[in-house]
Amino acid sequence: MKRVLVASVLLVAVSATSSFARDINQKRLENALKRLDPSTRLEQVCDAAAMSRIQKENKGFRVDRSVVSALQEPQAKGDTLTGKGAALRSKGKWYRYSFTCHATPDRLRVLSFEYKLGDEIPEAQWSQYGLYQ
Repeated sequence: MKRVLVASVLLVAVSATSSFARDINQKRLENALKRLDPSTRLEQVCDAAAMSRIQKENKGFRVDRSVVSALQEPQAKGDTLTGKGAALRSKGKWYRYSFTCHATPDRLRVLSFEYKLGDEIPEAQWSQYGLYQ
């Protein structure tokens, strides 16, 4: 249930356009994240950063989902999460990406997010990784 709540807040936060709306949505996201344990919170805040950043920097994408642990578990060291097996969904297709995400000590905001997009994940592999249309 907590992941569903956070996922819906993330979608609202990513789609906001005005500064006022972004501030309100950031507060909603933070309130939802506060209900999670610290390791889950780090994954969720990095998922949100991935969606926002990749959407913003790749005009052909309409990112509506990110899973930093889709293909391989990411590694946490302090407030930094690094992964080589993340996946994002855009226009009904899934794509691999790797990332490094550094969050604030409370894990409510991302300080830096670097990523590299990879190849499309064939639909035949989706069920293997728990991905869906």
